[in-house]
Amino acid sequence: MPDDRVLVPGHTCWRVERAERFAHIVDGADYFRHVKAALLRARRRIILIGWDFDSRTTLERGDRTLAGPNQLGALLYWLLWKRAALDVHVLKSNLRLLPAFGDLWYGLTPVGLVNRLSSSRMHLAVDGAHPTGAVHHQKIVVVDDAVAFCGGIDMTLDRWDTTAHADAGRDRRTLGRGYGPRHEVAVAVDGAAARALAEIARDRWRTATGQALAPLEVAHSTWPRGLDPDLRAVEVGMARTMPRLEPQREIREIEALNLAAIAAARQVIYLENQYLASRTVVDALAARLAEPHGPEVVIVIPRRSESRLEQASMDSARQRLLHRLWEADAHSRLGVYWPVTDGGTPIYVHSKVLVIDDVLLRVGSSNLNNRSMGFDSECDVAIEAAHDSSAGEDVRTVVRSVRRGLVCEHLGVTVDEFEQRVREGASFLRAIEDLRGEGRTLRPFTEDIVAGEASPLAENELMDPDRVPRSLTSALRRLITGLTR
Repeated sequence: MPDDRVLVPGHTCWRVERAERFAHIVDGADYFRHVKAALLRARRRIILIGWDFDSRTTLERGDRTLAGPNQLGALLYWLLWKRAALDVHVLKSNLRLLPAFGDLWYGLTPVGLVNRLSSSRMHLAVDGAHPTGAVHHQKIVVVDDAVAFCGGIDMTLDRWDTTAHADAGRDRRTLGRGYGPRHEVAVAVDGAAARALAEIARDRWRTATGQALAPLEVAHSTWPRGLDPDLRAVEVGMARTMPRLEPQREIREIEALNLAAIAAARQVIYLENQYLASRTVVDALAARLAEPHGPEVVIVIPRRSESRLEQASMDSARQRLLHRLWEADAHSRLGVYWPVTDGGTPIYVHSKVLVIDDVLLRVGSSNLNNRSMGFDSECDVAIEAAHDSSAGEDVRTVVRSVRRGLVCEHLGVTVDEFEQRVREGASFLRAIEDLRGEGRTLRPFTEDIVAGEASPLAENELMDPDRVPRSLTSALRRLITGLTR
């Protein structure tokens, strides 16, 4: 590969493989529908890898367009009834914090209950093969090794939403209760790229269960009907994070990809993420902001984390790291925002997206926190076009289109409106500032807004370690010392 490429197998990614079709998918409504469409075409094997699954997850809401049951669990069992040669494998993280509570936790989870009722071709498992305190965070769906989805979306409750992000969505209800607007992003691939993601999924299954799954020969297309590819015949990189767990070595490809991509940026670094808590990544961004002619940096994150524990740890780390970025922004090239609905309700950003210029797009499961760099398992995919080459113009067009589509969704404006401001001479950040308004928009973080978010749990290695701690006892001692100061 050329020296200026960011995707380097064995360093910033695991492998680069060709996808005959590549498509990005924005928000849960489209994701669930496209996944269901692919599942309906399964003949041999379905593998679902995720942080969480819930059999009650409704896949289409409002007007239904696809055949079969509309809840995840019922659909999978219906497919097994329809297809005699089909097997289904579902693997979720067990979320346990201490081994002593593992059996109790497992017995109380829906997966643990369903496991006792499983059929011979419905295989469910909870993955406890990780260091104490770590979680498996990859989100992968593989159908017949022919098509694969990868992103930040779990097939569980409270994830469905449309790009409209209605202030009070009638369909945004589950188990009789409403929940807030939510923003997600994933991708779908087929060809050799899908087979590579299938290999990652099979490895996870083998590590968790001890059972090896053979690769399948792809005999038919399971590409979801209705999903138009963004690109055809494109090279796709797969990057991972895996913690050290004998005999498995530590894998930090995602961290390496983030740092190499940030260093390569020339005009714009665009980030969407659930957190902003990785000091390594923020230091790299700060170094670019300090350059006299470095790139603009635009970051879209949630206003607040969802739980009190996350607010005390991740939001407090974010407060520190935002100050690091503001101090470095001597040339006014930084914008950090959260999106809101027409009525001003914060939209929860759960996507994990990095876009560099018109050159590189990364989508996956990894957060911008320390855990995702070396402690939790993660999987991202990326496409890249060379900076100075006429080849890859299609990739550059798609990367630019995805970035503008995402920011226009947040601003509540059309892509034409945004592009008009750019044609008039506005930079990416300047166009955002010019188009921010009332109602559906992006609101900026300021020092006053985050002033009350400090906490002794900020950047604590027990809450957000970047690798397997050498001593759990010493990490606990440092946590207690910080809380009692």
